[in-house]
Order: sequence, then C-alpha cells, then structure tokens
Amino acid sequence: MKKILALILALATLCCLLTACGAKGKTLDEVKEAGKLVVATSPDFPPFESLEGKDKKVVGIEVDIMEKICKELGVELEIVQMDFDSVLAGIQAAKYDCGMSGITVTEPRKENMLFTVPYYNAAQVIVVKEGSDIKGKADLKDKTVSVQTGTTAEQGCGDEGIAVKPFNANADAKAALTAGKVDAWVVDNLTAIQMVEEGDGLKILDENMTDEPYAFSFAFGSEDLVEEIDKILKGYINDGTIEEIFEQYGETYVKP
Repeated sequence: MKKILALILALATLCCLLTACGAKGKTLDEVKEAGKLVVATSPDFPPFESLEGKDKKVVGIEVDIMEKICKELGVELEIVQMDFDSVLAGIQAAKYDCGMSGITVTEPRKENMLFTVPYYNAAQVIVVKEGSDIKGKADLKDKTVSVQTGTTAEQGCGDEGIAVKPFNANADAKAALTAGKVDAWVVDNLTAIQMVEEGDGLKILDENMTDEPYAFSFAFGSEDLVEEIDKILKGYINDGTIEEIFEQYGETYVKP
C-alpha cells in the first residue's frame, strides 16, 4: 500500500511539474481581451509596495508605475497578494500575468522567467543595532543575518558564505534583529530607510552589500506583452515620469 501511495504521489508531482513547464504567459492580445493585468506582489516592501488604511489597499511606487502602464494598455490592474517567494514561483508557472516586488534581474532568474527593461537601480544594505561592532561586509563572517525568503539578499549572503535566517516578511526579519536573534539584517536600501526610520535603535551601514537593477517579471510566452511594456517603461524613464513618482514618495531615483 505504501508503495502504491508513493507511486501516486510521485506521479502527481510529475504532473504538476509538467503542467508548470508547459504553462505559458498571456500574450498582449490575450491580456487586452481579458481586460485586466493580474499582478502578483508581496506588499511588505515599502516604498515599492505596502498596505494602507483599514481596507489594506496595496500602494507604492511600483503600484503607481503599473497603474500607468495598464492605462496605456487599456486594461485594469488586478493585484494579488502573497509571500515574495510565491511571487516568483507563480510567475514561473504562469499563474499570474506579472510579478512586482522590487524584483532584481539576475542570470538564474532569467532562465525561468522574462523581465522588462530595468526601471531602477537599487542596492542591498546592511542594517545593525546601534553600537554594533559590524562596520561592513567583511565583519559579517561568522555572523548570522536575517533576510526575506527568496530574495537576492538571501542568495547573495549565502554566496558570500554568510549564515542567513530567512523570514517570509521583512517586518519579521527586522524584528529578529531588534530582538537580538541575529547580528544584522540585509534588505533593499529604500525599504531599509523607511523601516529603520521607525526607530528601534537600528542603523544602516555605509557599505552596500550589492547594487541591483529592478524590473517587472513575466512568464515565458509573454514576449510581445513584455516588448510593449518595455516601450512604455523606456518612455517613462526618459521623460522623467518614474523619477517624479519616486519624488512623490520622498525618495531619490537612481536611473538604471
């Protein structure tokens, strides 16, 4: 019986994998026919995505950019909330039309999904407690850092041989540092600035962990949709539209 059950589970897993491998993202015409662009995001990444008000509306820099893109495409923006690692998995399996969550373009990710042109150049920073003896990357050896699961912070620290403690949300990664459960927290720069301003005796170190380009992600099969969005994004970058959105949030824009 156990062998039969194991075989059934193995076949079910294989079917899921085959389904994911065969999944294709929507074309431009299919999105326009549907009348909406379904976008997956993890809204715990201010100022790019966060929840606002009693109705927990998703707001932020990327939301504003995507709303403008959807208006140009002539479709509605539909946002679906989830953990960050589920955003990437969902796009790869074509469960959603687009992913936005401060997603860094990396070579491994490009093997599994499509990316628009980068619209912003970000950095991963190191956050520590006031008075910490950690002054830069070199001091993280033999230390433990908190990161958000599935992010380039997790991958980058792992590549550097730094012990990581992953969390589904950045708020939990920050809490681990304030509680003394880790020695440092690695996170994107603008998110760090906003969350460290909340207090709790934390500071951002001067030395960055990495510099990274942000873009929007799509499943393979959406090539013509990405091509159209690239045209729109390039226009926004060149005419200052994206810079203006950053300024509305009180943030400095770094052109990719």
